[in-house]
Amino acid sequence: MFSQSLHRHNKSIPAFGFLVVAILLSIFTGCKEEKVVEEKQPVRHYKGDIEVLNSCGMQGAAAKMRAYLRENGFDVVSYRNDRLQNYDETILVLRNPEWEGAKALAKTLKTENVMTVFSKRAVVDASVYIGKDFEQIIKPDQGETDDN
Repeated sequence: MFSQSLHRHNKSIPAFGFLVVAILLSIFTGCKEEKVVEEKQPVRHYKGDIEVLNSCGMQGAAAKMRAYLRENGFDVVSYRNDRLQNYDETILVLRNPEWEGAKALAKTLKTENVMTVFSKRAVVDASVYIGKDFEQIIKPDQGETDDN
């Protein structure tokens, strides 16, 4: 009788040991530090999709800016009037902060007015809000002349 009782307990010891090991493994493997991975919009190796908004109120400004940007190698996918029409200076708003053409576009626009407004719903890489300074931007650069 004593040997039957001992035999019954010996069978339960490995099962109990397995249970303890399983619990310990679940505790230690469940305590891993979670790393937050930032989602980056992919860097695009192309001209970039740009929208142009007439924010200065001058008739035809968006069409002129569109032509200027296309002449300079940018892909203007839309242009229209903005709701606000009182911007004094042109502003470049980056919708895709990873877009590699942002510096080139800012240089082409001759502006330091650059801001980033990231949106997962954005369908363009950048938005150009045309200010009243747009005529100085689209005017061809005059080479320095020496009148002497």
